[in-house]
Amino acid sequence: MNARSTDPAMQPTLPIDADPAETREWLEALRAAIQTAGPERGLFLLQQLDDKAQELGLFPHTQPFSAYRNSIPLAQQGAYTGDLAIEERLTAWIRWNALAMVVRANQAYGELGGHIASYASAAEIFELGFNHFFKGDGPGRQADLVFFQPHSAPGVYARAFLEGRLSEEQLAHYRQEVDGGGLCSYPHPWLMPEFWQFPTGSMGLGPITAVYHARFMRYLQHRGLLQTAGRRVWGVFGDGEMDEPESIAGLTLAAREKLDHLTFIVNCNLQRLDGPVRGNGQVIQELEALFTGAGWNVIKVLWGSDWDALFARDTEHVLLRALANTVDGQYQTLGAKDGAYNIEHFFRQNPAVQQLVAHMSEAEIDALKRGGHDFRKLHAAFAAAVAHPGRPTVILAKTKKGYGMGGAGESRMTAHQAKKLDLDALLAFRNRFKLPISDEDVAALRFVKPAEDSAEMRYLREHRALLGGPLPARQGGATPVTVPALQSWGGFALQAEGKEMSTTMAVVRMLGGWLKDPALGPRIVPIVADEARTFGMANLFRQIGIYAPEGQRYEPEDAGSMLSYREAVDGQLLEEGITEAGALSSWIAAATSYSVHGQAMLPVYIYYSMFGFQRVGDLIWAAADQRARGLLLGATAGRTTLGGEGLQHQDGSSLVMAAMVPNCRAWDPAFAGELAVILDHANRRMMEEQRDEFHYVTVMNENYAQPSLPEGAHADLLRGMYRFQQNPLAKSPEELPDIRLLGSGTILREVIAAAELLASDWQVGADVFSVTSFSELAREAREAQRAHRLGQGDGGSHVKRLLAGRAPVLAATDYVRAWPQLIAEYVDAPFSSLGTDGFGRSDTRQKLRQFFEIDRHQIVLAALQSLVAQGAIHADCLAQARQRYGVRIAPNSPWSC
Repeated sequence: MNARSTDPAMQPTLPIDADPAETREWLEALRAAIQTAGPERGLFLLQQLDDKAQELGLFPHTQPFSAYRNSIPLAQQGAYTGDLAIEERLTAWIRWNALAMVVRANQAYGELGGHIASYASAAEIFELGFNHFFKGDGPGRQADLVFFQPHSAPGVYARAFLEGRLSEEQLAHYRQEVDGGGLCSYPHPWLMPEFWQFPTGSMGLGPITAVYHARFMRYLQHRGLLQTAGRRVWGVFGDGEMDEPESIAGLTLAAREKLDHLTFIVNCNLQRLDGPVRGNGQVIQELEALFTGAGWNVIKVLWGSDWDALFARDTEHVLLRALANTVDGQYQTLGAKDGAYNIEHFFRQNPAVQQLVAHMSEAEIDALKRGGHDFRKLHAAFAAAVAHPGRPTVILAKTKKGYGMGGAGESRMTAHQAKKLDLDALLAFRNRFKLPISDEDVAALRFVKPAEDSAEMRYLREHRALLGGPLPARQGGATPVTVPALQSWGGFALQAEGKEMSTTMAVVRMLGGWLKDPALGPRIVPIVADEARTFGMANLFRQIGIYAPEGQRYEPEDAGSMLSYREAVDGQLLEEGITEAGALSSWIAAATSYSVHGQAMLPVYIYYSMFGFQRVGDLIWAAADQRARGLLLGATAGRTTLGGEGLQHQDGSSLVMAAMVPNCRAWDPAFAGELAVILDHANRRMMEEQRDEFHYVTVMNENYAQPSLPEGAHADLLRGMYRFQQNPLAKSPEELPDIRLLGSGTILREVIAAAELLASDWQVGADVFSVTSFSELAREAREAQRAHRLGQGDGGSHVKRLLAGRAPVLAATDYVRAWPQLIAEYVDAPFSSLGTDGFGRSDTRQKLRQFFEIDRHQIVLAALQSLVAQGAIHADCLAQARQRYGVRIAPNSPWSC
């Protein structure tokens, strides 16, 4: 139960009442006003007093939280709409199967892990939602979006078992997926694509993505693409989880945009993985202050129905004060103890409090429930959340971690790690929840459920039928969207004829072409994190508008400009402000719209490449898990293309990190024509073929001459590499080069220049290859190698075909050497690479390339070094080259620390 803190520092400091009679008059007046005119009148009077106090210079520094009691009084609770007895019995069955699933797996394989205590604390929250509020697909209605607390996954599986959606065999293979048919540890759409919809296992990502999904639903409706009214977004999260920065990053957005169809339920069991969330404080009060300050409607569900009579008798609020003065660490201690301990260490600490419970036995004290385990209290809170207009709602439900596990885990420090229970603990669990399970079945940890024609099973089916289809459930596809012909929007890039432009300028022009297409245009969701002007996208402000649910309620400073800032209710551009996590969450909402809403959308998020995979890589991994489809454009990409910005901004690693995401296709095009072919390919795969993949494409802000792209190069380009230029010294097309030079992105131009120097200064013939994706090359070569190892195919790959022979291969890029080295093991010839390992610097592009030793002269030196190693040229050539090009040896290498 609870106990009162004895720490004097935790006791409230109250001012001395100089005039008790006057105080009583004020309080009586307020009580009379509420009784006569209702609570709204009372709130109005308090607001008037607050306004007048501030006008008079009084600014009370009070915390924005209420008394430590339920927000909804008993008189306003309303009737319970379900059969309480049946729901409690159903919940008991589900509790048992969830527990049995984890314990069985760990008895058989001690290394599998799993969690019992989290679902034990949240069972009533989940079941209340499943039976009364979480809507599935129905006639003319799409399902609610529900984000499930990840450690409670066993409980969701256990319910699906009762519903007949999962088999006993599947439950028996919890966390055993390799052989097929098993159940994954947490919600993972990639692993269970027809079941889980949202991955929440990386804590903190669920709350922020829930906010942006709720926002995207409004976006779809305001743009006239989909009717989303009546659908809700629910998220069940942990109190410890709210310490993650991402958990609270979207709260003000949700309130600012009045997302009243969004409800968080924070399971406040007061414990994180190792101990109390706030041992010396009260996390519920802290969260109330946080959400209140952010503008949310807050509902606290702290105490069960058994407490109502105690509060009614507590006319002097002595019990309420004692509860408010108890810290969470003490709540945890008392939650783990029995009624006798609670009487001694809480109720007897104050004679007035002791008198309130004098009529109660130790067993009755022990049976007092926290509000999060009381269906009546939770139902009132959920109903109030649904009815509350204009603001999102958070329900702070106080529970016990490991509820029902007794000495094996209830409110224990080790509750989160509890994965095994002995027979006595299992029998005690059965007895506590009055489950009709034999001792033999308990010992065998058998999965059980009521008979199909029982009242419980009929009730379960009927209530889900009333609410629609089953949850969680994921839809796999949407109507394909036709992509316009490449020439119609990319012709300028394919036939560039030496025009100067940056690939960033090119991609923005291509985006403008897509937006004009009647089929694809409305499905484009451009997203920026406050950098639209940097990337030359200001023209989109007027062309398609910036999404704002209230429109534009002011005249912008640049109203007379052709590129004026225009916000609109039906705006298409999502301008997220300085929040990469928020922008990526918006991208995820749009990138999964095909499965969540049945509407295929093409989100295009453009951002400083350094602030993608490095900064919000966990969100990108979650996007991959939920089979996102969209474009990520890493702008100002590369470590030497962003002159002047320096160490924190220059990106040399994003492509390597992108290559580690299995369904991310990563590209580093040098020229606008290459970019156009890649984007056309990506869009068709995602929008027409409905492939579960997304594409990361780097674009640069460096202007240079763009060559036309021969059509014959398209196929090889999309495999990851094509021959850009043949050995200029060759007397026939069949003559082999002395060396093969590989380049990607902007450094391809340095490679081309180096090939010219090799030919003119050293009579070395080089083939030049443009590598659009080292990761695509490596992916295909790896699969070919594996197939050959397993007796299928000859091991041939695009890399082996284009780079056949023993002539050395040298790769140079604007990224760390690990990027080109992805293909090194698949090349039979000697392979070396140049890259930008180390920290960035502020300087000009030319100086940076010299510093990182990836300019044309360094490429020539590296090429000559490869030939010297082969014995093809004399070693003196290296010294001669250093002298000819004025290459000085720097005192420190770029990557030295």
